[in-house]
Amino acid sequence: MPPCWEQPGWHCSVTSSRRLNSSWLVTLGFRGFALGSKIPATILVSVIIPTYNRSALAREAVASVLAQEDAALEVIVVNDGSSDDTASLLESFGSAIRTISQPRGGVSAARNAGIRAATREWLAFLDSDDLWLPQKLRTQLAFLRENPEFKICQTEETWVRSGRKLNPKKYHRKPQGYCFPQLLERCLISPSAVVIHRELFGDVGLFDESLPACEDYDLWLRIGYRYPIGLVKEPLTIKRGGHSDQLSSTISALDRYRIQALAKLLQREPLSPRQQELTLQTLERKCRIYGEGCRKRGRNEEAEPFDRLFETMVTALRPES
Repeated sequence: MPPCWEQPGWHCSVTSSRRLNSSWLVTLGFRGFALGSKIPATILVSVIIPTYNRSALAREAVASVLAQEDAALEVIVVNDGSSDDTASLLESFGSAIRTISQPRGGVSAARNAGIRAATREWLAFLDSDDLWLPQKLRTQLAFLRENPEFKICQTEETWVRSGRKLNPKKYHRKPQGYCFPQLLERCLISPSAVVIHRELFGDVGLFDESLPACEDYDLWLRIGYRYPIGLVKEPLTIKRGGHSDQLSSTISALDRYRIQALAKLLQREPLSPRQQELTLQTLERKCRIYGEGCRKRGRNEEAEPFDRLFETMVTALRPES
């Protein structure tokens, strides 16, 4: 069976089956894209795809972008130091995409390189292990035209892990509007699902390249305390998990990076008194839980900085108390 992006006219729609076979992608909604075909100049978006050593998955991710309906896209794929055949794969797409190759710097550095190179008003991201349905960008841009108060919106997602469709828990429900309190608790915005106006990065900054994980949680907090988040309630993004190179699989104790993001938010951003209080409450809870987990595993020295962090932040923010 040839790769999906080489199959003209392939078509799919989300299946209700919980069990998906090895060709499950064929059930998920793409119409073929012929390299060199003319794209109607109706949607002006820069799409940024960071990738590292995922040539097979990246092939499908890029194909799902090139299959977008009624879209005039600038597709930027950032090859972040791959040592597999990613470079030759990307060359096979020809002029349909623009490739940036750089030494290995991590996903934030790759996304930031794409942001700096992008020339369009609206930016969209797709992780190289995820996919879009063909109407994804068209639907989001229509939503943004109808709701000009939003400078960022995301779609609902279909989750697939190791070929099996998953149902998200209630606490994973995507928020909309001014939703800073929900964003504090957990990462509820998916990079692969968002479209963002480029002026937001001028206001809040880029992805934090010092964070090896939870860099998206950090960015959504910086955006969410200032801006409302739009939501397209159709599952137009396919989030694929279960492979061994996911950050959640390769980096342990992710909460320490969420704690770092919360502390940075308190130190650097002009939060309102209510936002500051909510952030402190979340920081205190996450520090306590993380410290308790370290001590249960006999890592007392690792727990000590987190035991002190909350009090240090309170003293810095409220010296009179």
